[in-house]
Amino acid sequence: MQQISRADPAPSRLRYRMNRMMLTPLYRILLRVGLPFAIAFGGASLWFSAQDNRDAFTGMIANARAVVEQRPEFMVKLMAIDGASDGVSEDIREILPVAFPISSFDLDLDVMREAVAGLDAVESARLRIRQGGVLQIDVVERVPVVVWRSVDGLELLDRNGVHVGPVARRGDQAELPLIAGRGADGYVPEALALLAAAKPLWPRLRAVQRIGQRRWDIVLDRDQRVMLPENGAVQALERAIAMDQAVDLLNRDLQAVDLRLPQRPTLRLSEHAVQEMLRMKTIKVGDN
Repeated sequence: MQQISRADPAPSRLRYRMNRMMLTPLYRILLRVGLPFAIAFGGASLWFSAQDNRDAFTGMIANARAVVEQRPEFMVKLMAIDGASDGVSEDIREILPVAFPISSFDLDLDVMREAVAGLDAVESARLRIRQGGVLQIDVVERVPVVVWRSVDGLELLDRNGVHVGPVARRGDQAELPLIAGRGADGYVPEALALLAAAKPLWPRLRAVQRIGQRRWDIVLDRDQRVMLPENGAVQALERAIAMDQAVDLLNRDLQAVDLRLPQRPTLRLSEHAVQEMLRMKTIKVGDN
């Protein structure tokens, strides 16, 4: 009887390895994801290698962005400024020359806020786009508390010594006290403390003057001065006011009350008082 030969049903070694490879998760991910990605990336790289294709793609993106940015709901048509005086509002509009209407995407609010806050008269500013296409600018102005006279003219200062703006004439800010002297703008809190202590002298007060960038003088009418020490100026001024209230000191014919040496205050007589004293002394000697 003839024996019939059958094919070996066992897979070959190569086929077996291929089947085993197909069953590994990494290989299946590479085959399903990595290969399509590589093909797509290669095709895109080939397409973008041509300059004309790159220019066309860039133009398409720019056009799409322009269509979105120019939509009516993103357009800013007006500027509104709150909390600023007329002069400051004009300065803000001058430093922010925005041509309306403009897309809100073309406005850098942070840069604009820094520009507004950089004005001397502005303490802080907040910018936002509010409903209706309005650029809203909320401003907090600095409050001037003194007028500073320097070699460069008159300046308004706030309570921290920050410049608020120039003053053309002293009479334009007659309600504010005057400080003077080089470097006085750096010591405004001290000047305010002296002004508060000198309240009884306000009807005669002309200025608080910084001397040698070290100390203060209280300048009164009739060219009288209260010369204060470097340290303890407020306390020295209070003592001078107490003496004035006790013996009417500052209504006498004095040129200065020198308190620079706390232990040895000195009264400096005016020229007329000195001449009168000498005359009286001469008369007294003559009588003898």
